[in-house]
Amino acid sequence: MQRILIILLFSGILAASAQGQTDTIFRIQKTYPGDVTDFSVDNLGNIFILYQNGQLKKLNREGDSLAVFNNVRRYGKLFSIDVTNPLKILLYYKDFSTVVILDRLLNTRATLDLRKLNLYQVRAISQSYDNNIWVFDEFESKLKRISDDGKLLDQFTDFRVLFDSVPSPQYIFDQNKQLYLYDSLKGIYIFDYYGSFKSRLPFTGWRDFSVINNFLFGRDHQNLFRYEPGTFNLQHYPIPLSMINSQKILITAGKIYLLRDNKLEVYQFQ
Repeated sequence: MQRILIILLFSGILAASAQGQTDTIFRIQKTYPGDVTDFSVDNLGNIFILYQNGQLKKLNREGDSLAVFNNVRRYGKLFSIDVTNPLKILLYYKDFSTVVILDRLLNTRATLDLRKLNLYQVRAISQSYDNNIWVFDEFESKLKRISDDGKLLDQFTDFRVLFDSVPSPQYIFDQNKQLYLYDSLKGIYIFDYYGSFKSRLPFTGWRDFSVINNFLFGRDHQNLFRYEPGTFNLQHYPIPLSMINSQKILITAGKIYLLRDNKLEVYQFQ
């Protein structure tokens, strides 16, 4: 049912946008002002807001504060926030090759210095299906799975053997026994959990890439995209003019989140 709801909402809403009804289908629900630099939303509807002063705040779906993490800047600039598992938050500091693992109350559970694990050039990380961590090691051109204490659990075949032109993914998504790697210059690479390469989709130049129930979403400056692997149907819809300058767009079931003008806006679908 959740999959059907997301697909219908996304299709119906964006179709209406394409027909020029953009002023009536979105209703602003909440605005979070301040020097907001990034955000993420978990599958329970909790919002994680990163502020310019280095504070990470967790809010529930009503906007009530649940927890705060004030030590964001200890390892430099925060590169990514992974909230795939609401009980285990991954903060990745690419410049210092460090992963900080937080619990649901944003208390530090563990800190991994990837350099001590001989991982010197990690472009992207992600939660894995078994509650461990995927990392893409650019130095060895391998996707690896490590534990919270840094043990190497598994690794894929060297990408230099698999591909003529090696991808450098900015995003990794683990969902429904598939792994999706997105390189904005080369496209989407799909693997299974055993490292077998399944397919490549030549969709380049996307921002805010995400995977929801095996449907692929992204955008460029003017359009939102939706694609179901295994089909030849890439759908694209104009972004409403009122949203086109957003720094980041995230679509979930029933809501759309926009980061712009140092604030986070939450819209509800009408």
